Amino acid sequence: MTTETVTSHQEPHLERQLSNRHIQLIAIGGAIGTGLFMGSGKTISAAGPSVIFVYMIIGFMLFFVMRAMGELLLSNLNYKSFSDFAADLLGPWAGFFTGWTYWFCWVITGIADVIAIAGYSKELWPGLPLWIPGLATIAILLLLNLTTVKAFGETEFWFALIKIIAIAALIVVGLFMIFSGFTSDAGPASFSNLWSHGGFFPNEFMGFVAGFQIAVFAFVGIELVGTTAAEAKDPEKNLPKAINSIPIRVLLFYVGALIILMSVTPWTQFQAGHSPFIAMFSLAGLGAAATIVNLVVLTSAMSSANSGIYSTSRMVYGLAQEGDAPGVFSRLSRRRVPQNALFLSCVLLLSGVVLMYAGSDIGKAFDMVTTVSAVCFVFVWSIILASHLSFRRRRPHLHDASKYRMPGGVPMVCVVFAFFAFVLWALTTQPDTLLALLVTPVWFILLGSAWFVLRRRPAHLARYSRFQAELAQEEASAVAREFEKVKK
Repeated sequence: MTTETVTSHQEPHLERQLSNRHIQLIAIGGAIGTGLFMGSGKTISAAGPSVIFVYMIIGFMLFFVMRAMGELLLSNLNYKSFSDFAADLLGPWAGFFTGWTYWFCWVITGIADVIAIAGYSKELWPGLPLWIPGLATIAILLLLNLTTVKAFGETEFWFALIKIIAIAALIVVGLFMIFSGFTSDAGPASFSNLWSHGGFFPNEFMGFVAGFQIAVFAFVGIELVGTTAAEAKDPEKNLPKAINSIPIRVLLFYVGALIILMSVTPWTQFQAGHSPFIAMFSLAGLGAAATIVNLVVLTSAMSSANSGIYSTSRMVYGLAQEGDAPGVFSRLSRRRVPQNALFLSCVLLLSGVVLMYAGSDIGKAFDMVTTVSAVCFVFVWSIILASHLSFRRRRPHLHDASKYRMPGGVPMVCVVFAFFAFVLWALTTQPDTLLALLVTPVWFILLGSAWFVLRRRPAHLARYSRFQAELAQEEASAVAREFEKVKK
């Protein structure tokens, strides 16, 4: 036991190099996905102006998931991510299923991003072979992530800043077009376009439901701030600040941008597969701005791929420490980054380059695969809430002492669970999303088979016991620190 303790102290640990500005912009970057720039056309065409309420409802519900995650991560600073508190509070199976499902989600999303980057690059540089931007993206992001975690934070900071500037520019240009009486072939730019083309619910209730099918995928990555917990400076201050600003981000970046888009151009003019952002700048006669937005969309896809490489490597690192992944992935480089886990993520992303040459139906295949990924994200969000319920029951003293409690308590958790059930029902109403929903259990069957083999292995049991001992030690230290504060 003594030897194990000494060894664990000698092993390098993840360093807290992500500052407040990094955490804030990573959280914003996670909340603003490529889905807003490219997928909002499909969402608007399906739901009409009611899409505004769709995004508000999803953002409202996911805020409580983030608050539950924040309370749990801050209850024990030895938690590296949500798979850690799931393993601790629900049992080792939950850590295994959550960690590997989250890893799977981001690998699939990352592969789709590599393909998207190649597609956007081809539009900007016609004749460019698809494999060049794909390989270049993976190589650049790998090098950035191999240096230090601060390099990842800086990269994501600037990626997120570019997205914020693009949305702010859209809102400013759109407001100018509305108040200056701009008129296009579709009619005058006016806020009345929101209700004068069939009202807020032109496609009735099922059109509103169809909006949830698509819009929920745009919020994938909102929980990314949770994977930075082990590398954030002053997490007790910076994580709550990032999570608390989620409602403002949703209102500004999603709702604000969509209101402007549908005011400048009636919702009936939007089409799936076409970026409303590029269309609006082109409509305003700003051709150069439309090209710039193409570059912003490219940057957004790179940001998502960067987040995928970071989060998958940290998740595999955490799983290896708990004995749920091969031990080779628990090793850190001299710069305190999990380089073996990073190499694994990038090797898997290379399959995206291969798939670009697999045939003309690859787009449809990836639509289905990313839908599967989004369904799995709903599973991860549900595990976070289930862990919070277990935390309240098993660690009432920590919940009572928490300075960052989830508002609404148990009733709000039940409301969010009911909302997730509604989202899953919504996915059954369309043939393509229904197929993806029916395919998803295959992943959990594979995971269950792997867990059945792994759970009784001595090496896994030993590593999990060490993981629990470290958590117990940190919890005892936290209690002692609080006692000292009260004493003073």
